[in-house]
Amino acid sequence: MRLMIMGQQSFGQKCVEAILQKGEDEIVGVYCAPDKEGKPIDPIKEFALASGLRVFQPDKFSSEKVKNQIRELAPDLCVMAYVVIFVPEEVRGIPKYGSICFHPSLLPKHRGPSSINWPIIAGANETGLTIFWPNDGLDEGEILLQKKVNIEPNDTLGDVYFSKIFPLGIEAILESIKLVAEGKAPKVPQNNADATYESWCDKKAAKINWSMPTEQIYNLIRGTNPQPGAWTTYGGKELKIFDCAMIDGTYGNAGEIIQLNSDGFVVGTLDQGILAKRVKFENNKKIVATEFVTQVGLKVGEKFS
Repeated sequence: MRLMIMGQQSFGQKCVEAILQKGEDEIVGVYCAPDKEGKPIDPIKEFALASGLRVFQPDKFSSEKVKNQIRELAPDLCVMAYVVIFVPEEVRGIPKYGSICFHPSLLPKHRGPSSINWPIIAGANETGLTIFWPNDGLDEGEILLQKKVNIEPNDTLGDVYFSKIFPLGIEAILESIKLVAEGKAPKVPQNNADATYESWCDKKAAKINWSMPTEQIYNLIRGTNPQPGAWTTYGGKELKIFDCAMIDGTYGNAGEIIQLNSDGFVVGTLDQGILAKRVKFENNKKIVATEFVTQVGLKVGEKFS
């Protein structure tokens, strides 16, 4: 088939690479976000140009110029692999078989932009990805296929995305293209009664409340590791906590440093304690927590807020 690919960053780049390596379909155009001044070139653009593919970077898809450009490409299918710019129906419908889109959750659960963070933060033991036929609603289109992944008790956001959803997502994109080509691609309506939506997992959402149950704090830290990073304050300055562990049988006041050890420092919570192993203080680089203890002279009895 003649494919147009919309995407960005490493996931988009790896989708283009996988399609080229498979060698069964032709990529007639790659669409990615416009360049940003002072920012590195997007990996998908860099790879597409190096591969001799045509690259387009419209800031919106509503103009007739962009629509006519896509019509001239005469694509059979549009593959949306990590798209952040809204693409209207009149554009999604230009390809012969329409458009399919990747979303990193088991729709209709976790519609929205931070769909990997939230199930981890909620303590779920399972998530996944969906390839669907997008409509003008947010992640509301009919489902083509889904793949599940386990969330292990120690998995971080980085573990779930890079080690599980990312590689499985590439496989799902290739499988979906093949199903469309063979005329076997399902269109299963989502059950809106089961739908959930969460907005961005941003800095505000990542603030640690040390009075919460230990497990909730632990899930927040791993669900925001590496981005945006769960944070607290020490001496009025921001401290992000990344790698951590729950500590049983250790009690103290919420937010109080109750122990220093060879792995880092333990912070009291509502019912147990959190051992911080890797941190980032202010705008400095990430360091092991023991180094932070030495740098600031952290002492038992001091408090985070």
